[in-house]
Amino acid sequence: MLRHIIRERENWRTKADEFGFKFHTMYGEAYWDESAYYQLSLRQIEEDLEDPTRELHQMCLAAVEKVVADEYWMQKFRIPRPFWDWILNSWRQQEKSLYSRLDLAYGGIGPAKLYENNADTPTSLYESGFWQWLWLEDKVNSGEISRQADQFNSLQEKLVDRFRLMKLEHPGETLHFSCCKDSEEDRGTVQYLQDCASEAGIENRFIYIEDIGEGEDQVYSDLQDQVITWMFKLYPWEFMLREEYGSILPHAGVTWMEPPWKAILSNKALMPLLWKLFPGHPNLLPSYFEEDLASSGMTSYVKKPIFAREGSNVSIHIDGSVMDSSEGPYGDEGFIYQEYWPLPKFGRNHTLIGSWLVDDQPAGISIREDAQRITQDLSRYIPHIILD
Repeated sequence: MLRHIIRERENWRTKADEFGFKFHTMYGEAYWDESAYYQLSLRQIEEDLEDPTRELHQMCLAAVEKVVADEYWMQKFRIPRPFWDWILNSWRQQEKSLYSRLDLAYGGIGPAKLYENNADTPTSLYESGFWQWLWLEDKVNSGEISRQADQFNSLQEKLVDRFRLMKLEHPGETLHFSCCKDSEEDRGTVQYLQDCASEAGIENRFIYIEDIGEGEDQVYSDLQDQVITWMFKLYPWEFMLREEYGSILPHAGVTWMEPPWKAILSNKALMPLLWKLFPGHPNLLPSYFEEDLASSGMTSYVKKPIFAREGSNVSIHIDGSVMDSSEGPYGDEGFIYQEYWPLPKFGRNHTLIGSWLVDDQPAGISIREDAQRITQDLSRYIPHIILD
């Protein structure tokens, strides 16, 4: 695995505006960074990333099976009791998932290590499925990258195919898409998914989360008073379950993407459970709940909130000292403790790989890097290629 410096495309910002990539720069800082790219071999992709992603995903599904029918684990995952049966039924009925992303520490040597599972509201989808592929095409056509180069990236194709299959189960239905009003990145991600759904022939509408209405008959409606029966929401289940309108979720008659059982996979409590179910697995890191930390023997670990987003409220502890930390609004529900496994460094950059799944199948990778140890929302996105 190599990091190469390369010339930026002269017109890429203009092209980004044309293609609706509005969040390539956020708060005055570069988010999309094409001054460099990562090169991986086909073996590294297939054996070190794709195969483990497939296996880890199946292990995560086994964890869901254990949690949904066990009161002890539902409490450990901080799932509100009124939603237990609803989430169990969602799992038993095999409600369809669209996509997810596993965050992995991998630098080209040794097994990839799972940091966490972004199974409910993963972002960086547009730049992974479309924009970095467009970058590769431009660079190959300009002669700056070999025509033999490829990219681990079937995201867009798999998303469209997945939507086509879902359409068969919802003939004639409108698919509503939603996110919060205060995030241009979230809106861009949702717009990309709307485009994929449109390509699959699905009629769709957009509504902000804040504008969803609650009808008299325990239904949700949009601003045109159309009842919502099928919805993709880029909004975490742990928030939804605690909203004022959350009480009618089990009775509203909505098919959700992601389905309610994803509240288990997107939860950091998943990591201690995986370690309990699959101790010593080469792609897992020892992880524990707070009550088990003292007996774990770990002296270097990462403290993570059970509910958190974008690397918030994470702290790195090494031999009794806090070496790094991030601020944020999370942590009231408790923390888990995961063995400290530093991200690989390329120069001054700490590099994290996101491994995508669509329809339970590996679909590509994204790469983020930061000068800091903790990857957060403004960490730079760097494209990649496959070339032996």
